[in-house]
Amino acid sequence: MSQVKADNSVYNNVVDTDKGPYFFEYKHDFSLESGESLPGFTLAYHTFGTLNDKKDNVVWIIHALTANSNPTEWWPGIVGNDFAIDPKKHFIICANSLGSPYGSTCPLSIDPRKDVPYYHNFPLITNRDIARSFELLSIHLGIDHIKLLAGASLGGQQALEWSVIAPKKFEQLLLIATNAKHSPWGIGFNESQRLAIEADQTWKEKHDDAGKAGLLAARSIALLSYRSSQGYNNTQADSEDKLDNFRVQSYQRYQGEKLVKRFNAFSYVTLSKAMDSHNLGRNRGGVLSALTQIKAKTTILGIETDILFPLEEQKFLYRHIPDARLEVIHSDLGHDGFLTENEKVSQVIKSLLS
Repeated sequence: MSQVKADNSVYNNVVDTDKGPYFFEYKHDFSLESGESLPGFTLAYHTFGTLNDKKDNVVWIIHALTANSNPTEWWPGIVGNDFAIDPKKHFIICANSLGSPYGSTCPLSIDPRKDVPYYHNFPLITNRDIARSFELLSIHLGIDHIKLLAGASLGGQQALEWSVIAPKKFEQLLLIATNAKHSPWGIGFNESQRLAIEADQTWKEKHDDAGKAGLLAARSIALLSYRSSQGYNNTQADSEDKLDNFRVQSYQRYQGEKLVKRFNAFSYVTLSKAMDSHNLGRNRGGVLSALTQIKAKTTILGIETDILFPLEEQKFLYRHIPDARLEVIHSDLGHDGFLTENEKVSQVIKSLLS
C-alpha cells in the first residue's frame, strides 16, 4: 500500500470502507523509558470512513496483545457499517503497536544499525513508549481532536497512558477490562508464559520461528487467564466418560496452533513485558496523581468474571478518574467478553457516540 501523505486533504474525500494498512515512518531516534532507543520506527495503521469538515468525528481504537490494526477483523459486530463504531459516521483509526508483527517495528524487523533482525536484542518498550508513538502518528495525520479513544486490556493500558500524555486531545475515553498498574497476579501469568517460551530449546536461536513450541504452550496458559471456569465447563465438557483425550485438551492445542501461525515468540515476550511494566503513576507522583490528570469524559467497562483484570481494578479507575462512569457486564467467557459480548459492548459505545 502507498504511504499516507502528511497533507490532510487526503481525508477530505470519501474513502473505501477499509483503508490500509498504511505505514508511518518516524525517521529520528526514539528514546525509550528504559534508557535505550530505537533508530526510528514504523507504525502500520488502518483508517475507515471520512474525516468530516469539523474534524470532530475521530474514533481511535487501540488493540490488545496479539491483535492488529484492522479492528473489523478482531472486533466484528462492533466496528463496521451500521455497527456501534460506524465508518459511515466516524473516521476510525487503529495503529499496530510497536513490538507487534503486523507491519510495525518489532523484534523481527531489521536493526538498521547492524543490518540484521533485532530478535533477542529488541529493546524493552513500555506502554508509555507505545502511547508516545501513537501521539507522533496523530500529529503526522493532523489529528488534534479525538472524539473517542477506546482500548481494552493492553490497549486500555496504552489508552490511559496516552490520555495523560495529551489530556486535551480526547473528548471521551473508553477503558475496557484494564487497569492503572499491572498487578503481581497479571505479571505472574505473563512470566509463566515467558517461562514456557524459554523452555523451548529453539528459543535462543536467531530465526523468526524460534520459540514456536513454547509460544503454543504460552497461549494455552494465557487462555486460562482470558476465560472463566464457568465458560470452560459450559463449552468444553465431554459427553462421555474418558480416561484421556479430553475435548479441552484439543481445544487448548488448537488455540495455541492458531496463534503460532500468525504471531511470533519475540513479539509475545516484548508485548507481555510492556504489559508488566504498566504503571500510570511512574514518575508522575503515583497512580492517584496521574489519574487526576485525565481530562476526557471517561467510561470504564468491566467484566464480572474477568480474572486477569478483576473488576476491582476497574472500580479503582472509576473512583479516582474525575467524573468517571462505570459500566459492568457479565460474560461466561471472562476477560475475552470484550471480544465476544458484542451487543452489551455495543450498547455502551452507542451511548457514548450518540
